[in-house]
Amino acid sequence: MIFKPKGPDTEDDDYFNTPHQPEAPKPVKVPAPSPEDPKYYDIDDEWEHLRPASRNWKFWLWLLAGAIVAGAIFALYVRYITPYSTLEIQYGYVEKIARRGDIFKTFEGVMIPYKSIADTIEPYEGDIIFSTKDDHVAATLRRLQLANLPARVELERYHASVPWRGESRIIITKADTADVTKIFPVTLNHPIIPGSDAASPKAQ
Repeated sequence: MIFKPKGPDTEDDDYFNTPHQPEAPKPVKVPAPSPEDPKYYDIDDEWEHLRPASRNWKFWLWLLAGAIVAGAIFALYVRYITPYSTLEIQYGYVEKIARRGDIFKTFEGVMIPYKSIADTIEPYEGDIIFSTKDDHVAATLRRLQLANLPARVELERYHASVPWRGESRIIITKADTADVTKIFPVTLNHPIIPGSDAASPKAQ
């Protein structure tokens, strides 16, 4: 008699006659999140040290952009809009004045400072090149020019000129006649000052 071994690898075992045993469920694989997903950085692994310290870089980027825009607007306002010198008073003679401009019509002129004419010691500082939009101020300056009378003007100074304000950085806001006897002492040797040596009969 020949004995045949019995086991899982023998021909006598019939797998179709064994009792049915359900297979164990396979674990469901959850796809790993992509780097664009915030959960990607919540995974505890060996790459934890590479996790960014903060996710607020967009906030700081917008804050930096806003600061740059605000600084540019402030610089433009200081340079072109607001005057850096106001309520400045000058005395002088209007040499010429004319209305100019292709689109924005403004009055442009030149005034000789009175102090530069009377003072022969200090170096000449140059003419005052001015602009004005006021028709009344321009008419007053034109009248003083034709009458060869000294003018008292109130002006503003800007860092830069703009077309709608005028060609010059100096804008005259008020204009009137000037009393030359109150500008310099009457003893100053100047021909148009009453009481001066040049205006006295002895000087003639």
